[in-house]
Amino acid sequence: MATTKGSVRPRLAVGAGILGRVVLAAGGGYAVAALATALLSVTLPLPRSEAVTAATLLSFAILAGVVVLVFALRSLRHAAAAVLGAVLVLGAGLWLAAGPFVLAGGAS
Repeated sequence: MATTKGSVRPRLAVGAGILGRVVLAAGGGYAVAALATALLSVTLPLPRSEAVTAATLLSFAILAGVVVLVFALRSLRHAAAAVLGAVLVLGAGLWLAAGPFVLAGGAS
């Protein structure tokens, strides 16, 4: 199968876009799931061990949702903006719920 000179560049761009989405889905999905788990562990009205268990179980669904979102959005830029927005919102919520000293490793 012969390739023409013009067909190599679009294939590389498509491959780079897919690789970018895979990296964003893995790294960004982990970040969103971890922040959501921490936020839910602090805010769920359950005993601490049950809240952590419930939040951890929900994190698997959250990670899968982020992966689907990253591949469903029109461009890698939109997907990155959505993941970054979720990270910022969850981080701010965790900071408000747990307090800045807990996140920094100090006494609460």
